[in-house]
Amino acid sequence: MIYGCLLIPGLSSAACLGDLNSKKIYSVYVVPQYSISEIYTSWSPLLEKVGIDTKQCFNLVVPNTIPEFEKAVFAGKADFAYMNPYHEVIAYHAQGYQPLFADGTHLLDGIIVVRADSPYNTLADLRNTKIAFPSPNAFGASLLIRATLAKAGVPFRPEYVKSHSNVYRAVILGDMQAGGGIHSSLEHERPEIKEKLRVLYSTPSYRPHPFAAHPRVAPSEMETIRGEFIKLTSDALGRQLLAGIQMPNPVSVSYQKDYQVLEGLGLSKYVVIDAR
Repeated sequence: MIYGCLLIPGLSSAACLGDLNSKKIYSVYVVPQYSISEIYTSWSPLLEKVGIDTKQCFNLVVPNTIPEFEKAVFAGKADFAYMNPYHEVIAYHAQGYQPLFADGTHLLDGIIVVRADSPYNTLADLRNTKIAFPSPNAFGASLLIRATLAKAGVPFRPEYVKSHSNVYRAVILGDMQAGGGIHSSLEHERPEIKEKLRVLYSTPSYRPHPFAAHPRVAPSEMETIRGEFIKLTSDALGRQLLAGIQMPNPVSVSYQKDYQVLEGLGLSKYVVIDAR
């Protein structure tokens, strides 16, 4: 049950989740991979529990689009942010965001999906097709895929449709011949959606989305929040809440150990800042 949730008219935010007596409110920005309602349903009760247990208050903020999320985070507005791996690279260099934890069960890769009955079977088959992506800077679903196609010499026409869910539906409806996604978001879809799609290609795998903190957050608070999320795996309710955000096994991460490797992938040429 969410006790302290207040939805603010005109804003995609909820405050205060956690200890209503806390003197400080930390903003938590979540990248909008899915619909805003889905994100609130999964993140609000989790932040409520973590906030109560740590005597903190969290304001959950979900921008309407991924570019809006990027603009806010890269400008340093978020105290904490759940972001994709390459967002972390940019945010680390722009603001010093420190990754605290990420799921340790599954790595993240990008996938190209086509309709289940599509004639396309190889990357070369996608020459000059329309391919849907959630946004230009989505790590697995866009950056890795676009870089792969460019290196393979496959020209294509990109269309950015705001979310992973929109990508899958655009492909099913035939508006796009293919789409970029990630395995976890595809598994998140209803069975009737998944059965209409086929994975044509998967990229190499990397550490998934981190939960990161702006350096203005005190190191002691960072460690408290990190420890509380990891501790959630020790009881049934905590495991249920973690499953809701698709992070069943949060483990401690660092920039140098887990995300610095992404700097060598040559993805910066595909990043689009201030995308619409």
